[in-house]
Amino acid sequence: MRHVEINSEAYAETEEARTWYEEKSYGLGLEFLNEVDRAIKTIQELPTVWPPYTEGTRRFLLHRFPFGIIYQYDEIKIQIWAIMHLSRRPEYWKNRKKK
Repeated sequence: MRHVEINSEAYAETEEARTWYEEKSYGLGLEFLNEVDRAIKTIQELPTVWPPYTEGTRRFLLHRFPFGIIYQYDEIKIQIWAIMHLSRRPEYWKNRKKK
C-alpha cells in the first residue's frame, strides 16, 4: 500500500475544520476527523477511482461534510495537497505543490 504524505497546510486546515465543527456540536469534530481518515484509507486502497481534477491531481469528496481531498499519487506514495472546504476558492492550494 502506498505511503501517505499530508502537506502541513492541509493538516492545519483539517485541524481548523475539526475545531469549528467541535464548537458547533460536541463530538462533531471527531466525526469529521473519522470521515477524513476513512477517505484517506479509501484513497490509499483505490487511488485511481476518482477522476482527474486539475494540475495532475484527483479529488475525493467526503460523504457527510462539504470537503474534498486533493491528492496526487505515484507507485510509492500519495501526496495530499489540501483538505478543502468546497465553498472556498477552488484553486487556493496550488502553490503548495511548488514548495
